[in-house]
Formats: sequence, C-alpha cells, structure tokens
Amino acid sequence: MYGSTKFSAIDLMDGFYQILMREADVPLTAVSTPSEMLWEWLVMPQGLKNAHATFNCMVSNLLRPYRDFAPSYFDDIFIHSRAAGGMMDVKMHLQHLRQVFEVTRENKLYANLKKCIFCAPEISVLGSYVSTEGVRADPEKIEAICAWPVPQDQMQLPQWLGLATYLHPTRRTSPQRSVRCRSF
Repeated sequence: MYGSTKFSAIDLMDGFYQILMREADVPLTAVSTPSEMLWEWLVMPQGLKNAHATFNCMVSNLLRPYRDFAPSYFDDIFIHSRAAGGMMDVKMHLQHLRQVFEVTRENKLYANLKKCIFCAPEISVLGSYVSTEGVRADPEKIEAICAWPVPQDQMQLPQWLGLATYLHPTRRTSPQRSVRCRSF
C-alpha cells in the first residue's frame, strides 16, 4: 500500500452464508429442533472448524490476479491505487474498483455498504490507519495504552508488554531489555 494515494475498504456481507456446502457434507450440518424437525444447512454456517480458513482461501483465490492493489483479510478487501501510466489516481482507483466489483458480482459476493469506504485518503486496516504518509496507530489504542495502570507484579508485566508491543509488530524487543523488566 506504500505510495498509494487513494484507498477503499470493502466489507463482504455474511461471508460464510455466501458459500454453498458440498452436497455430501449437507447431512453433517443437520440440526434437530424442539418440534423434532431436522434442518440442514445448504450454505456454510458459522461455527464450523474450517469456516474462516475456507472463506479466506476463497476470497484470496478470487482476488489473486489483483493482489498488487487489492489485498484481502477474511471478509475485508482493501483497494489502493496511485497515478500510473498517464492515468490520474482517481481514474486508476475507479478502474481497480470495477475489476474487484466484477469478480465479486460474478461470484455472488455481496458488500455491506454501511461498512464500506470509497476513494478515501486514509482507511483503517486491522487496527491501524493507512494513508499516503504510511501507517499510523489508532489514537484510541494509544489512549488505552497510556491509561493502562503501571504493572505491579510479574503477572501484569507481560499483559502490558503485549498491549504496548501490539502497536509495533515489526519492532522486536531485545532479550536484554526483557531481562531487565523481569526483576520485580
């Protein structure tokens, strides 16, 4: 997403319910009701062990030709564009949106328009904000870390370190610093 100037986020609606069950697996989803009726799921219900992986794999495979500008994470598709080949960034972004929408339409994947963001200078991606300037932390998460009480014992220290290092996933804490933190 580095160097991009236009961003969109698409939230796919009811992702699991958009995947048909294999005919052989339909009886395995049977549920008995109090009135002794037997209901079988024709679409993938939530709660199946591999439901998340199946949906993520499906979306990733559908968007594979567009992964340079449309990465996905489960039911979210993030589209980013920059000016290229004599096209303005807005025109390029609209072209990217058309390509992604064509794939979603062909595969009957529907977006939740209330959660979608289009042609924005900045979008929220997995708890951080991405813009032309790069990636920055969500101010609410920074406030939560600042408001967190000072650790008082060895049990509270890993909790605080996990919370604080969440904002810096690429930065590793050296073993020497961790050793110094252990002496309570």
